[in-house]
Amino acid sequence: MKWLGMVASLCAFAANAAVTATDAWVRGTVPAQKTTGAFVTLQSSEEAKLVGVSTPLAKSAEIHESSESQGVVHMHAIEAIRLPAGQRVELKPGGFHVMLVDLSRPLGEGDQVPLTFTIEDAHGKRTQIELRAPVRPLGQ
Repeated sequence: MKWLGMVASLCAFAANAAVTATDAWVRGTVPAQKTTGAFVTLQSSEEAKLVGVSTPLAKSAEIHESSESQGVVHMHAIEAIRLPAGQRVELKPGGFHVMLVDLSRPLGEGDQVPLTFTIEDAHGKRTQIELRAPVRPLGQ
């Protein structure tokens, strides 16, 4: 019986999507600026989706998508970003990204921004990835 419990635990562990986060960074701000973008590359071993982001340095963190229509770029909040199994998904300027809204202070080169990404696997189980993203100066 003990053996069956161990097998069940291993199967449950294998069903969870393993997600890696690389190349994270946050765009620096000027003194009065209250919003900025955060960027990262995510890769999941299983079907999953990014459903939330948070940081103690902003009132909210929203998942956004940029799109172009009739020569004008629009940015809007979305509920989630699909993470197809085995594929890299880049959150980058001009595409999917995270908007940090109502920053508590300006962010400059050398700062590290703590970010928590909430991932939901195909079974609805949520896990979190915590990282610290370096701030890059404006213009980079």
